[in-house]
Amino acid sequence: MQPKLADVAKLAGVSVTTVSRVINERGYLSAATKEKVFSAMQQLNYQPSLAARVLQGKQFKLVGLIFASLENPLIAQVVEEIENRLFARGYKAIICNSMDNPEKEQQYLKMLMANQVDGIITGSHNEGIKEYKMSGLPIVSYDRYFQTKIPTVSSDNQAGGELAARTMIEKGSKKFMVVSGSLEKRAPNNRRLTGFEQIAKEHGCSVQMVAFPFNSTPTIRRATLREKLLADQPDGIFCTDDQTALLCIQEARRAGMRVPEDVQVIGYDGSDYVQEYHPELSTIVQPVEDIADLLVRLLFSRLQKNDDQLLDKYVLPIKLLQRESLRK
Repeated sequence: MQPKLADVAKLAGVSVTTVSRVINERGYLSAATKEKVFSAMQQLNYQPSLAARVLQGKQFKLVGLIFASLENPLIAQVVEEIENRLFARGYKAIICNSMDNPEKEQQYLKMLMANQVDGIITGSHNEGIKEYKMSGLPIVSYDRYFQTKIPTVSSDNQAGGELAARTMIEKGSKKFMVVSGSLEKRAPNNRRLTGFEQIAKEHGCSVQMVAFPFNSTPTIRRATLREKLLADQPDGIFCTDDQTALLCIQEARRAGMRVPEDVQVIGYDGSDYVQEYHPELSTIVQPVEDIADLLVRLLFSRLQKNDDQLLDKYVLPIKLLQRESLRK
């Protein structure tokens, strides 16, 4: 049977009220009394009831983090940076991996609300989820627009796309393939495509678009990319994330194309993982530490009821990391 509060009190030789006061850190208690209670809890493997602690007025200092996929090295790094900053402020994080599934995201939101989180940082891209509005919680967003007034932090996606196009054009590319995730969702990172296309068209270059649904497997992506590479023979490829850019490099080489002599490739994100383990990839680098820092600072501004001082959108600068997939 699951041990109860009364079992802890009996083993520790104190009252149930004393055990409750120890758990909820209420009132003065001697070190010896606390030690007896904690020892009894450990012996019985007793875990305090979350609901009971909430009823007692205990402040948990919890923040929910909802992101589409931690498999993406950039997202994993952003979440890690956020969690470290929250911990430094005395807060714990509940990390939810929504896999871009609106039903899953909705269930996570309900769970976070039930767990009395103080606020939410979200980077998932599903729209129309009413629980965000119903929660009444302070919310900030990474690379996601909301219909309601919620601060959004993103890198300068438009400038990133423009920089990628200019760079490859200056180095001789004229026929482009642009590879992205699904274009159905209204997200700030779609501006990477807008920026790239705008510069390419200004210079009379052709652009072939390839879009993949979120849940498409690497096998499907590889097959599609190889087919497009062989059919279109682009001399420049821009991908809106680094993982897809790496697949493009691999499939281009399998198709007998030399990188960067025959085809140049630029990705987008520039996570520490990609920079460390994939020196072959040139990429547009997002300022991850600045993004995480700003998201946390905005959340705490909202916790302190300073919403009137906040903007709807915060855009941070990008930079190009030029490496082996670009011509010198």
